[in-house]
Amino acid sequence: MSALFSPLPLGGITVPNRVAVSPMCQYSAVEGLAQPWHLVHVGNLMMSGAGLVIMEATGVEAAGRITHGCLGLWNDAQEEALADLVREAKKLSGAALGIQLAHAGRKASSRSIADRWKGEVLPPEEGAWQTCGPSALPFDTGWHVPQAMDDAALARVRDAFADSARRADRAGFDAVEVHGAHGYLLHTFLSPISNTRTDRYGGSRENRMRYPLEVAAAVREAWPRGKALGFRINSTDWHPDGATLDDAVALAAGLKAIGFDYAVMSAGNVAAGAQIPTATPGHQVEFAARVKRETGLTAMAVGFIVEARQAEAVVADGLADMVALGRAMLDDPRWGLHAAAALGVDVDYPPQYLRARPNNWIGYRVAHPDTGAIAATRQADRPASQSWDRPKAG
Repeated sequence: MSALFSPLPLGGITVPNRVAVSPMCQYSAVEGLAQPWHLVHVGNLMMSGAGLVIMEATGVEAAGRITHGCLGLWNDAQEEALADLVREAKKLSGAALGIQLAHAGRKASSRSIADRWKGEVLPPEEGAWQTCGPSALPFDTGWHVPQAMDDAALARVRDAFADSARRADRAGFDAVEVHGAHGYLLHTFLSPISNTRTDRYGGSRENRMRYPLEVAAAVREAWPRGKALGFRINSTDWHPDGATLDDAVALAAGLKAIGFDYAVMSAGNVAAGAQIPTATPGHQVEFAARVKRETGLTAMAVGFIVEARQAEAVVADGLADMVALGRAMLDDPRWGLHAAAALGVDVDYPPQYLRARPNNWIGYRVAHPDTGAIAATRQADRPASQSWDRPKAG
């Protein structure tokens, strides 16, 4: 039996397996509104075989978007567009569908990927806007100088997160994930690199955690207990002056006390000069393992997880409860179905695609368990009891 393809209770829902699709920005929204591209993209991933699909970082206010093309969830029109998407996408599979709520902070007002050859920072003539953060420290030379947030700004953004969570609930999402990593607003409060405040929100670890936990508490109050609630944490800033794994574990413990259901343990991207070690497969799994071990919070591992047996080992060895994949899913939008086949697990296929189900298709390409060589299955390899027009048994 596969650990990766076993169900997992997650807050008030149960996901059918331990594979999650990470949020991936598409830069394709118009005034924060989801477009046909989003339905095609998300619908495709809902048929990937993953148990949980999380939509991209979605701004809780206009100034919280990374780019003009980022999704938003601060008005009725955006909520309605996402409700339409959720209704259609959830017809495609039994996967749970979530959304990541975010505020880009000092990394907002940037160009979209298609235009970054001209420079990442959005200039005034292209509609730049005032950014904000815990302190008036830009991300890097040439970047916008953020406005240090006063009490009114802190309250506004906190309430915006809560309001977006209520909108996500009404739109029909099964899960909300709060973005507290990658140098965006909530992460910049936790990191000493970006937070030099001297009030109750700066200085000690307890103070630097205060605002992220205040936002988390507001979202927890707004989001139903019958659904799933998570938080993406930066495990390390990869910088000698930055936040550490000890900080991340403390934040995870605080989130568990508030009532969060899971944490995704990512890393990096708060400082332009950070020295990130060479990425190797699963190089961030140890972060999830420590959070799981020391806090008991359901932990999701992310970062260079690309192979089915690698993902299986992460879960089977108890290092994390789930694995999240991003680029691997873009490269192979049926990654979960192919992983199940590689692990000998028979999972449901979309009825329209049953002809390509591994145990039905003689030509299905499989990797040899010892050599890794790719070969097509033979007629003799296919269970005689199963045919293309027969649904999955058991």
